[in-house]
Amino acid sequence: MEEREGKNKFWKGIVIGALVTAFFGLIAVTAATGIWLMGRMTANQLGASGQDVSDAGAEDSGEKDGLIISEIGSKLTYMETLVNQYFLFDEEEEEGSSYSTEDWIYSGYMYSLNDPYSSYYNAEEYASLTEETEGEYCGIGVQVSQNVYTGLITVVKVFKGSPAEKAGILPGDYLYKVEDMEATGEDLSILVSDHIKGEEGTTVHLTMYRETTGEYVEMDVERRMVENPTVEYEMLSDGIGYILLSSFEEVSSNQFITAVDALEEQGMKGLIVDLRNNGGGVTQAAEDIADYLLPDDATIVSFKGKGVPESIYYSDDGHSVDVPIVVLVNGQSASSSEVLTGALKDNDWAVVVGENTFGKGIAQGIFELPDGSALKLTTSYYYTPSGECIHEVGIAPDVEVALDEELRSLVEVPKEEDNQLRAAMDVILEGEDAVRERLEAEAEETDESTEEDVFSFPPEDGETNQEAPEE
Repeated sequence: MEEREGKNKFWKGIVIGALVTAFFGLIAVTAATGIWLMGRMTANQLGASGQDVSDAGAEDSGEKDGLIISEIGSKLTYMETLVNQYFLFDEEEEEGSSYSTEDWIYSGYMYSLNDPYSSYYNAEEYASLTEETEGEYCGIGVQVSQNVYTGLITVVKVFKGSPAEKAGILPGDYLYKVEDMEATGEDLSILVSDHIKGEEGTTVHLTMYRETTGEYVEMDVERRMVENPTVEYEMLSDGIGYILLSSFEEVSSNQFITAVDALEEQGMKGLIVDLRNNGGGVTQAAEDIADYLLPDDATIVSFKGKGVPESIYYSDDGHSVDVPIVVLVNGQSASSSEVLTGALKDNDWAVVVGENTFGKGIAQGIFELPDGSALKLTTSYYYTPSGECIHEVGIAPDVEVALDEELRSLVEVPKEEDNQLRAAMDVILEGEDAVRERLEAEAEETDESTEEDVFSFPPEDGETNQEAPEE
């Protein structure tokens, strides 16, 4: 019965909506766009305004934002009396859970905000999330993303040579269970830090759902110290530099600058910045990278929110990269990836190639509470230099090209077969207009060919061309 309920929950997630990227977990989870920046900024502002954050809510019995705290306390006390007197089952802590009854109350309040990006972390969870990893972690070597609306978690990348690759995990696999705990709907950051990460040499038992075969695949994956490279670079043919940026961490901007400098020393004539499957991270890293690429006095990004001052960031480091630049994106490019993409696109400093980005145009702040717990709250929208808020819209590419279907489940896409990368190189060599016209012509030919295939053969006797009924 328990197994059936778990699978029902999982399939409900699949039915609700298609999987999209919300957070991008590298098993060493990075902060979502703007978390640290906005959290610190807002906390400082509260302090400057004279508000005593440490005692907030401690003795408040009046009305706060429509809530009458004294009445809520009385009602909870009465409910607790009824539970203690009549509730059939003894209170048992879920194995491996650090949550108390109070924690669930706080969590429920955050849930009532109806914002999938705002949440409550108890002291143990928050301590786990803020551990220093210094670019290495004891995990399994995958990038995962979670649909904030359905709770489904999917693998978007498997590191080459990692324990995950050895165990047989593939891009596109859904994470169904970690040990005996169903993963769907769990907080991704907590799931990773408390259940997937662990002591080196130990194993974690995972159950994956593989949509291509319709099977549940069980496997034991060893935990190892895995290096978390955020920047990889090389010189491609025709003097085109290539930089793959997998996430935005505090070290990423320095790594990116090192990569650009090295490629320039090799005579770089054009640059491709690959942000595909990059779900974001530390906003400051995206701002610093944009600053290094753009000329001075260019607008990078602006933030407007509630309780925080409006802020606009400009390039001012005295450096720019004056070669043709292409930014590669897809539907998993989110948050800080969109900050960088929007900055380069709106300043006419790069051509965007690939697929529409995810569309996470909001920033979160972390607020530490006196007992060591914390709230993550959505605090502001961010806007690209053109003044556009891309939340739930994303950034449309200048040259649209989808990755070939047969490449989507590969652990590593060979560069010589990567049709999106090929299009990016052609934009540098031939120009944006020429490549767009060629791709549009090819798409029209494909559509005409498909139409002929569908309608050139008459139906069998007694059959029609109507659609099959839904099951």
